[in-house]
Amino acid sequence: MTYANQNKKVLFQDLGLIRYKEAWDLQESYLNEQVNIKIINQQGNIIKPTENRLLFCEHPHVYTLGKSGKENNLLINEKMILQLGAEYFPVNRGGDITYHGPGQLVAYPILDLDNFFTDIHRYMRSLEEVVIQTCAKFGLLVGRIAGMTGVWVDFDSDNPRKICAMGVKTSRWVTIHGLALNVNTNLDYFTHIVPCGITDKSITSLQKELGKEINMIDVKKVMLTIFSSVFQMAIDIKNKNPA
Repeated sequence: MTYANQNKKVLFQDLGLIRYKEAWDLQESYLNEQVNIKIINQQGNIIKPTENRLLFCEHPHVYTLGKSGKENNLLINEKMILQLGAEYFPVNRGGDITYHGPGQLVAYPILDLDNFFTDIHRYMRSLEEVVIQTCAKFGLLVGRIAGMTGVWVDFDSDNPRKICAMGVKTSRWVTIHGLALNVNTNLDYFTHIVPCGITDKSITSLQKELGKEINMIDVKKVMLTIFSSVFQMAIDIKNKNPA
């Protein structure tokens, strides 16, 4: 069901540096709230609008394995994970294994796609478009590779490098999880996994490609504006400074 009066208002919140499990639990709670509203709406004559949220954050070192991933793409054991000061979680998003850590901008849209468009392919391409336009604002040309989710530098060459990974889950058209853009990320942590299960391509960051550290606050401000444009959202900022 697509609502006649779609709610395109999105409450934005920057969670700062937050442990992965805490952010995941928060997403699940928001997801369950909106799914319950949709179930009640289907049972009655009164339609209550669902809410949309957009969360930005960074995580302490953590490896996450998507539901379609292979555990042997994690190349280290539990003891080595602890020695790195990292955590590890199998999670319920799509995709394979990835790394999150400080200096990486993670965006979690919790959107009822009935408020926007009920098309998962279009949703994933729209997330990619947010990243493509964000990187362009910092002078870096990035793009897509056919058949591969995510965003790449030198995407049309023999040496493409992944700068943004993404994986999502939906329930009754409500989304969680999202995208992770490497800004000033310590890329050494990716050497302990087969990132996204891809063996023949490397990982990069804005910092590495541009040869300088990038102000994370600036990236957040740019990405928030572009999210609003790409999805035609009306952003309501819960905490005034996206920092």
